[in-house]
Amino acid sequence: TVEEKESLQKLYHLLEAKGFQTRMEGVALLLDLSKTSPQLISTNIAQIFDYFVLRINDTHKKVKQRALEVLAEMIGLLEDALTPVMIRLVEGITKNLNSKDPGVHTAA
Repeated sequence: TVEEKESLQKLYHLLEAKGFQTRMEGVALLLDLSKTSPQLISTNIAQIFDYFVLRINDTHKKVKQRALEVLAEMIGLLEDALTPVMIRLVEGITKNLNSKDPGVHTAA
């Protein structure tokens, strides 16, 4: 629908924004959509994760940590829908296991 397409465009815009607070909003929106519209997220999982994987490896530690925390919640919400992006997720999480930041390391 038009509404779903607009939600996805807003999500992509927020996730690729320059400002870290705006990227944090995008991560929060993704979690919200995963809860309220899991079918929308599942149907568009590959495109969404093109943007979201960048946040898992964000240069700003708060964004990175929150993205990892949201990912943990999304796994419970979306389960099998994540199969097409599993390899990319594992790679993104693995990179963060070596983080010197305790919050990022714990979230990974």
